[in-house]
Amino acid sequence: MASHRLISSVLYGVLTIFILVIAASFLSSLVLRFTNVTEATFLWILIGFSFVALFIGGFISGGRSGEKGWFAGTLTALLYSLVVFLTQYLSFNQGFDMQQILMHGGYLLAAILGGMVGVNVRGDSLRES
Repeated sequence: MASHRLISSVLYGVLTIFILVIAASFLSSLVLRFTNVTEATFLWILIGFSFVALFIGGFISGGRSGEKGWFAGTLTALLYSLVVFLTQYLSFNQGFDMQQILMHGGYLLAAILGGMVGVNVRGDSLRES
């Protein structure tokens, strides 16, 4: 039963990440289209948002799993990176370059941290009830 909860929590976390990334992509395309902001100036904001999205995804997966938040966060980031890699490889026939490997390593750390915080926030709220 615990493995089922872990799998479902990781899937919820990854789904949350993709929803946040799609929403950010849509909003950023509107900003780029209707303002004078260039992609170069907007890039750092999008990178920061990506880290926040992975943290939130790890937070949700850790909170839903109820235990081993670091592991739930790890699986969430790895599944996200796998989907991104497969999309990039199958669509554009390109693997990850060194910059992307470092970026996804940072995503992994953000999701692990989010998972650890999420499981502890959930644990605190259960103890208070």
